[in-house]
Amino acid sequence: MELGSEERTTQRPAVLTIGPAGENLSVIACLIHDAGHSAGQGGFGAVWGSKKLKAVSVIGTGAVQVADPKGLMEARLWAQAKYSTDLKNIGTSWFSRFGRIRPQNIFWKRNEQARLQACIGCHQGCKERSDTGYGNESTCEETSFYQGYDKWKHGGRQTSSAYIATDLLQRYGINAYEASRGLAYIIALLKMGVLGPRGKIQCDLDFNKLGETEFAEQFIRMIAYRKGIGDDFAEGFFRAAKRWGRLEEDLKTGILYYPYWGLPEHGYDPRAEVEWGYGSILGDRDINEHDFTFLFWVPSNAIWAGKTPQPPAEQVVKLFAEKLVPYENNPLMLDYSTENIYSEHMAKLVAWDRHYTRFWKESVLYCDERWPDLINTRIPGYRGLTGEGEPRFFNAVTGKKFSFADGMELGRKIWNLDNAIWTLQGRHRNMVHFSDYIYHVPYAGSGNFAVYYLPGREGGEWKYIRVNGRYLNKGKFEEFKTRFYNLEGWDTRSGWPERRTLESLGLKSVADELEKKGKLGA
Repeated sequence: MELGSEERTTQRPAVLTIGPAGENLSVIACLIHDAGHSAGQGGFGAVWGSKKLKAVSVIGTGAVQVADPKGLMEARLWAQAKYSTDLKNIGTSWFSRFGRIRPQNIFWKRNEQARLQACIGCHQGCKERSDTGYGNESTCEETSFYQGYDKWKHGGRQTSSAYIATDLLQRYGINAYEASRGLAYIIALLKMGVLGPRGKIQCDLDFNKLGETEFAEQFIRMIAYRKGIGDDFAEGFFRAAKRWGRLEEDLKTGILYYPYWGLPEHGYDPRAEVEWGYGSILGDRDINEHDFTFLFWVPSNAIWAGKTPQPPAEQVVKLFAEKLVPYENNPLMLDYSTENIYSEHMAKLVAWDRHYTRFWKESVLYCDERWPDLINTRIPGYRGLTGEGEPRFFNAVTGKKFSFADGMELGRKIWNLDNAIWTLQGRHRNMVHFSDYIYHVPYAGSGNFAVYYLPGREGGEWKYIRVNGRYLNKGKFEEFKTRFYNLEGWDTRSGWPERRTLESLGLKSVADELEKKGKLGA
């Protein structure tokens, strides 16, 4: 429905803004929107700050033209009835993107009352609002960045300082991952005697108050206003380590938890959940797409609690494998045993993940919390809506007759175009490697992820196997890269796209441009 100039709307303004960190050009500054979204990476807050742009506020009075309104409503009601949160059955051991409720309660054991909060139009609701008002609508890393120190300071007793720290992080506009990994890093340096009032690296943070709100605010303000050593922190802790002359040493030991491209580890370590690490290093940044993380979450949480994960590993990998078009019905793609993580099967899993996200998430903009829905406890047999749900919504809005496989192929085209752009920017196979600690320091777990179980085969049987203690073999990872490049149709010596691949995707002009620059694969 189009509104005329005299019409009114009750819609609240959509605001995108920066905080003091962006105003002071911190490399780890975020763009902030709504009440709880500070987990973004990329330093875009500093870009806005450099342009003296504080905020953009928009009230829309137009409408998206929907080709099939009735079909869209039917799709929404269908998904809500079959796949959405079951408030009477939230204790099920295997939850999916449509079966989650209060995800931050994984980190916080809240006693206060709370209700679900959803984005506009969403039939699910993965956020919450509590009666205290602290940390409302926050999810993911910003909710846990300070919680562990709370526990350490107070012997396991939860206090409100973790909630308040979450809100402070967002009000100042700082990347939660940088704050989290950076805080862990400087604490490690403190214990080594390298950093502190009497250390080589001068730091006047009062670590005696770690776990209290006062410490969190001091740490956050130092970054936002570049006060003292906060000027180094504001450049990101990878760059700070370089300033301090510690980068190479601390990437070898792993106390600087930055596995690729100078970015902090997300929580899904490349030594454990390899598809996340592979997708990140083969791309240009931390992928921040949780398509397969539930393969870890559910068995790890169940086993940690002394329970048997359900469904069994063999059933889970079968359910996932059925939906991995065009590589469907290959359970070995879900085998996280050390023997399999360098195989062509794992290369196909990484390729599927990159192709799926490039179209269905990054282009169509389906929510990462909800898609893909590969397994779901609401349905007999646990089969989620992925494969049917994505095109059903897309076609109702656009009027197209687009299949799930069509979306996967278009995602492959976008992924190949991305690789061509990286190639023009100077990317070469020799640059694609993890930080040193990934290759020789055994993964010991971290933070909330002290135990890490994933499906894998042992003795020919599917089990949930513990992958703590694993590290990647550098030579075998190089072999994996060759398999992946062959699978994608990229030159195995350089990692550059080949003409035959680009032309098969309708990208002849891209191949011509690469050839002109002398960067086309053989």
